[in-house]
Amino acid sequence: MSDRLALDRATYKKIKGFDRNQMEQFLADIYANAAEDVAENNAVSLDMDKLRKEIGEIKGVGESRLNEIMTVIEKQLHKGA
Repeated sequence: MSDRLALDRATYKKIKGFDRNQMEQFLADIYANAAEDVAENNAVSLDMDKLRKEIGEIKGVGESRLNEIMTVIEKQLHKGA
């Protein structure tokens, strides 16, 4: 277990004394922190112009199909945001 996840004695004793509402809040905070960490660590950076150029160089992908592909990619990127 990493130091970041270590449960020290003081925190353990504090948790043992939690009532239901305090435990719910404690777990909600942990969940929110984890979700934030995942969002920060899974960020994707795309150069849309470079992506468009490279997809456009694929044999058989014309301007019309390229526009459709780029639209799908942009929708998915905005869905994740």
